[in-house]
Amino acid sequence: MAPPHRTPPWGISVRRPGSSGPTRRSLLAGAAALGALGAAGCSRVATASGVEGGDLLDRLRAQGVVRLGIAGEIPFGYIDRNGELTGEAPELAKVIFKRLGVDRVQPVPTEFGSLIPGLASQQFDVVAAGMYINPDRCEQVIFSDPDYQMLDSFIVRKGNPLGLHDYQDVVEKKARFATGTGYAEIQYAVEAGYEEGDILIVPDQVAGLNAVEAGRVDVFAGTALTTREVVKKSSKTEVTEAFKPLVGGEPHVDGGGFAFRPTETNLRDAFNVELRKLKKSGELLRILRPFGFTADEMTDLTAKELCGG
Repeated sequence: MAPPHRTPPWGISVRRPGSSGPTRRSLLAGAAALGALGAAGCSRVATASGVEGGDLLDRLRAQGVVRLGIAGEIPFGYIDRNGELTGEAPELAKVIFKRLGVDRVQPVPTEFGSLIPGLASQQFDVVAAGMYINPDRCEQVIFSDPDYQMLDSFIVRKGNPLGLHDYQDVVEKKARFATGTGYAEIQYAVEAGYEEGDILIVPDQVAGLNAVEAGRVDVFAGTALTTREVVKKSSKTEVTEAFKPLVGGEPHVDGGGFAFRPTETNLRDAFNVELRKLKKSGELLRILRPFGFTADEMTDLTAKELCGG
């Protein structure tokens, strides 16, 4: 996900080199306190309507449609060649919201870095983009439990001439490094010793592939699934074997889920109930399998664990 895949998890504000203006954290400072309460599992936050835990689920049932924020990232959430909404998160959302009494889903495409601000400003009701769950985001939104876990991988030129297999290799070999807007891979590279200002930030995995093909960078980092899918379209590049990035010196596994406004704990909790049923029955894997997910990507991790609580 990612989600763009996925914002640095330790609170580092990332901008393109030379850019200026407010960071994502400062723009959302007003929502951060509520987000922290939601991440801690509080279910007694009242909305403006006065309903404890929020009344969004009731309103969605009355409307018959839920708006999903997506970021155009294969295989997480995107519009296909026929103009239809698909991807692991939207397809899962269709099933769960149907069970919750909401018959239709409506996509609202945006850049990955705009998903959390768009959710906060009510441009859509739920983020359905395979977004990684991490402490930084948990200060701003509340998450469902993860529906998948994920490792990282690199896009490199055919033959991997520099022998790049992890972030330590990128640093040691002084490789030109790129990743996507808001990706957690930014911080993984920084933690390994790469200079943040030297990272080329591109909009998405397709732009990353193009940068490697054109020789502007030596490597693009993303999720194992994202990189594997996009490289299928290329004759000049290949994807490296998936690996666990190091966080605090320890191998780290990410997990992605759905994001909700901090006041809407009733909706998040109802969503989790249906998600757990799908996990237990094995239907979750059947829904996600067409998008490249395997049993290795299934997980029993919880949002609380990934939020650091």
